[in-house]
Formats: sequence, C-alpha cells, structure tokens
Amino acid sequence: MNDRELQSWVEHISQTSFGRPFLHQARFNRRLRSTGGRYFTKSHDIEISTLQLETFGKEEVEKIIKHELCHYHLHLLKKGYKHRDQDFKLLLKQVGGSRYCQSSPRAPSKQPYRYRLECVSCKTEYFRKRQVDVRKFACGKCRGKLRLYVLDLNTLS
Repeated sequence: MNDRELQSWVEHISQTSFGRPFLHQARFNRRLRSTGGRYFTKSHDIEISTLQLETFGKEEVEKIIKHELCHYHLHLLKKGYKHRDQDFKLLLKQVGGSRYCQSSPRAPSKQPYRYRLECVSCKTEYFRKRQVDVRKFACGKCRGKLRLYVLDLNTLS
C-alpha cells in the first residue's frame, strides 16, 4: 500500500465513521516504531506506521486511523482532542478506534540499567541507563561523592 491509497482509505473512514471529510494529508512513516500513528496539530496531517500494517494487518491499522481521526476532528471542532479528555475517550469508543496500538516485535524494547551509582558515604544506590559524570553530581541524600559501576548486561537477563 502506498501513500495515495492510504490517503483515500483515511478519507473513506473519515466520511463513513465520522460523517465528516478529511481535508489534509495522510502518509506512511517507516520510522515510527513505538507508536502506531500520530496527528500533527499545526498542519493537521496524519502519519501511520508502516510497521503496524506489515505486522498486524489492515484491521489494526484501521483502528489506529480512527484513533488519529478522533484527534483530528475534535481538534478542528475545538473540543478536547487529547488522550485525557472526555470528548476524546467518548468519540474513540463510539467509532471503535484503539486506545493503544499493539507493540511490534521489532519495536525497541525497554533496556535494562547499564550503570549503578553508589554513594561513598551512605551507600545509597542509583541505577541509570546512561552514563553519568560523577564529578558533576552528588548523592541526593547526603551530598556525598558517587562511584560509578558498569553493570554486566548478560547477568541481568
């Protein structure tokens, strides 16, 4: 499926499920990994993950399109278009869109902590995914010096 076919598919879903036209651009984005799609509030365009289509098929992508169209139509109507808004939750339920997309097996997984910081004074431990310059930071409890340890990832899994 290409962007032109996606555009007509989104226009069709918008008209049949919402009774309103979709007047902006819809396109695929290969770089979307952790989300199924996104709506841009400034341009009103919608992007859909090609990974979701390849992995889960048209039924799941249709739910994602409905989700993004909820953002689109509510934003244009100046109603609550954010995930936490009641208008959004109600419309999403009415049209049968998905609240969350399924996670892809190729999506980046949560990485375990790679670094352990230990306070020299009070022995408090802090775990971090990114390396920290211990010369610039101190213990949050006693303001003591920190010591950095690199964790072995093979022993964590």
